[in-house]
Amino acid sequence: MLRTWLRAWVLITVVDAIFATTLPVVAYGQPLGRVWQGVASVLIGQAAIGGGARTILLGLAFHAGVALVWTTVFLALVLLSAPLRHFVATPAGILAAAAVYGPLIWIVMSFVVIPSFTHRAPTIGPRWWVQLFAHIPFVALPIAASIGRGLDPAHRVADARLVDGAV
Repeated sequence: MLRTWLRAWVLITVVDAIFATTLPVVAYGQPLGRVWQGVASVLIGQAAIGGGARTILLGLAFHAGVALVWTTVFLALVLLSAPLRHFVATPAGILAAAAVYGPLIWIVMSFVVIPSFTHRAPTIGPRWWVQLFAHIPFVALPIAASIGRGLDPAHRVADARLVDGAV
């Protein structure tokens, strides 16, 4: 299970980082690395913008931490819910779970997490909608596929009982 969790976390961290780095450069003409300074600005304010390599690295580290949280949440849900475990054991279930979990992640991030740091409401515009839908293939799908395919179907119920017993 640890291997599945780590594999899912690394995959989502890398896939989303590639997408998040590429989209602003290609679609919006932003400088390479600017998106990560924007992520860092959530933590340390507007001083992160133009802060160079240090704030880019801070943004990437924050991104990896957030990816770890969302991966852990999904794994916990799968382990605690027999119906969800069985659902994500199939390719159709993985796609359906990603179609729900991806937008949910973006909605929670943009309406709860980011505003709690920045004290600003989200701006709902074309870029917000791009992010909403992009979270399906570039965030939730790698998580759901890694976890859905990574857990041995024969041990799913036993794993969940172990977690339930520990809770």
